Amino acid sequence: MSTKSRKSLSSSSPSWQQCDKCQCALTQKDILLHEANCPPSTESWNHSFISDGVLYSTIEVFQSQELPKHISERDANDMVFISQSAFQLCDIAIGSSTVIATKDEVLVKTAWPTNEKSLTSVSLTKHAIELNNLAGLVKVYVLKSDVYIAKEIVINQLGKHLISNVTTELDNILKYFNEQKIFAIGNRLSVPYYGKKIAYRIVQIKMGETRKEQIKTLDENLSEAFKNINLTSNQTKITFYKALYTTKWTVLNVAEDGNSTLKKKFRIEDIGGYSDLISDIRDVVTIGIGKYRSIEHFGVSKGILLYGPIGVGKSMIANAIISECNVNAFTVYSSDIYSKSIGETENKLKEIFNKAMSNIPSIILLEDIDNLCPKRSNSSTDHERRVLAQLITLFDDLQSTNSDIVIMATTSKLDFIDSSLRRPGRLDMEFEIYVPTPNMRTEILIKLLSKIPNTLSHEDIQNISFVTHGFVGADLYGLCSKAIINAVKYQKDKIMLDDEPKVTMIDFHHALITTKPSAMKEVLVEVSNVRWSDIGGLEDLKLKLKQAVEWPLRHPEAFARMGITPPRGVLMFGPPGCSKTMIAKALATESKVNFLNIKGPELFSKWVGESEKAVREIFRKARQVAPSIIFIDEIDALGGERGFSNGNGSNVQERVLAQLLIELDGVTTLGSVTLVAATNRPDKIDKALLRPGRLDRIIYVGLPDEETRREIFNIKLQNMPIAKEENIEDKVNIDDLVSLTEGYTGAEIQAICHEAAMKALEENLNATVIVKKHFKAAFKIVTPRTSNSLLQIYEDYNKNNNK
Repeated sequence: MSTKSRKSLSSSSPSWQQCDKCQCALTQKDILLHEANCPPSTESWNHSFISDGVLYSTIEVFQSQELPKHISERDANDMVFISQSAFQLCDIAIGSSTVIATKDEVLVKTAWPTNEKSLTSVSLTKHAIELNNLAGLVKVYVLKSDVYIAKEIVINQLGKHLISNVTTELDNILKYFNEQKIFAIGNRLSVPYYGKKIAYRIVQIKMGETRKEQIKTLDENLSEAFKNINLTSNQTKITFYKALYTTKWTVLNVAEDGNSTLKKKFRIEDIGGYSDLISDIRDVVTIGIGKYRSIEHFGVSKGILLYGPIGVGKSMIANAIISECNVNAFTVYSSDIYSKSIGETENKLKEIFNKAMSNIPSIILLEDIDNLCPKRSNSSTDHERRVLAQLITLFDDLQSTNSDIVIMATTSKLDFIDSSLRRPGRLDMEFEIYVPTPNMRTEILIKLLSKIPNTLSHEDIQNISFVTHGFVGADLYGLCSKAIINAVKYQKDKIMLDDEPKVTMIDFHHALITTKPSAMKEVLVEVSNVRWSDIGGLEDLKLKLKQAVEWPLRHPEAFARMGITPPRGVLMFGPPGCSKTMIAKALATESKVNFLNIKGPELFSKWVGESEKAVREIFRKARQVAPSIIFIDEIDALGGERGFSNGNGSNVQERVLAQLLIELDGVTTLGSVTLVAATNRPDKIDKALLRPGRLDRIIYVGLPDEETRREIFNIKLQNMPIAKEENIEDKVNIDDLVSLTEGYTGAEIQAICHEAAMKALEENLNATVIVKKHFKAAFKIVTPRTSNSLLQIYEDYNKNNNK
């Protein structure tokens, strides 16, 4: 807009300029922006202007200290503050009713001039902005449409804590504080009540008898209004109503406790990986809320129990289904209804069920029902038993009346729920929200990554899904959060001001290092970063372990094609110090599966049944985070032969062994869990543990041969300053070391290297090289400790086992 194409407005508004091209009025500071965007968009503008009597601007907070002396804070909450010159250009009179329209809200305020802000400012008090969730772009214009007299206004309380009894006092407060105010359906209002601000939403308005009487509901009015509320039009077609002192105020008994927010927050299309399961649950809910009247008389069970590990998405799925069904919802948390007063908890439960009965169709969601009414036992309290009895009675009442009400409950501890609740007619429709498979994790990650800028390909997402064994939805969300933090941390100095950091595969690599599945946090073992390359030789052993653990993960179709199942267990036996434990660590690192370690002393307990329970719990965790490896070192301490104890069959070790046998090959399938065990005394292990189907592969880890010893020395000495280019007397020859260490174990070879380095430091603390004489001294200290008789035992056992 050149100087010739604009002119000043009247002398009363000298700071405003008018564009000859689009006839907009704007201030001097917005001229450059206007030149680049003329005519400006009335849907999404980047500078303030006035066009056709409408002020297009953004919302600002009006500070209370700026108020004129004769205006109270309560009056200010019902006002919109704009400049005097904007009043004139928009043809707004002081004190007139003015429409405030944002993208999501339309309300009426009293216009009042201010000189405290800029010419284009639109200011409201902080209370008005927060109450109505106002933000961003706003249109302001004088109210010209008809205003109808409200005969009755129906409101719903916002917030969790419902005022159950609407007293005459509260009714008078509502009348007094809202007299002569203009409302639209969906508007919010607040009134003071005993020192608190109580917020309400208008859900229904009934017109006065002077016009054709009709009722507008919240859904009707909002859907009608927001079709026309887009910021491109100067006037909305929404209907406005004025409240008089004679207007009747009706407060619904149901509080909006956040379910409307949940409906926006949780949507079925945002949940990845569980589409079939959600469809099954939705079918049950649809029948329960009375969609199919032809089968209503049969009395189909309406109790649904969702169970699964923590963070798997039980509540999210439940709330998404509730949102889609678009019915009244009541969420029950044990922390909200529990009371120390006798009978109060039961009354609160009864009140919630009564509200659901009076607002059918409806869904009651009982979060963490195991906390609300745990299983009856000798240790349960009278209070818990009374709550359980009350809940059972309420369930049976709903089933007998055949009301259109569905009960949904969630739990992460299925065994803690009383069996009486799980019988037919109560919570008998049980759905397991299981730990997602790799394909499901891919779907979940795709949904999550669609909300953040990233550079990941579909192949990258599949790779992340493959290595996140045992991750539930919450874990994947946490992984993405850490990746975002990494992206911001490492890209903040590189990106331009207007650019957004993009998450890359490198950010996910960093996040994966610190993110572990929730179910593993109690039993997580920090495994040393040992790789196959750190272990010299033993190629045959490495291959057998890869076949048992890595092949089923990477090539499951090959096993299915051959009609076989992967080995369930691997037993490594051999002399002490032959790298059995180190091999297990390398297996955990290379396969990238979850690794659980069983230590014998931790399992044994003096209490009857506790040791078996510990074994059962470890295998349950392993199944939950499968694929996984359970490593038992010195398994002979746990699985020794039965019949040699003095406890006449009641020995703890025998009971632990029995539980171990059941877990390996019992009724409950082991799934993608592999047991890796190590022992120095295979002859002491119970034969039942060694049969096929339990410890399938029995591998002898013997003394290292010549080639293996050479590899061990090469690996160990590559980080040590040995003499290589010195005179022939001091040079360390690896071939000599290999020949001298025949009969040594891997641990003893490592000890020789360690002792040689210590001898060099003994001579000179500042030594920088290890020479031949240091190794000679080390050989005098470290001698082979595996006797020929012990080796013969291993050889004989290996021959007998491989017959």
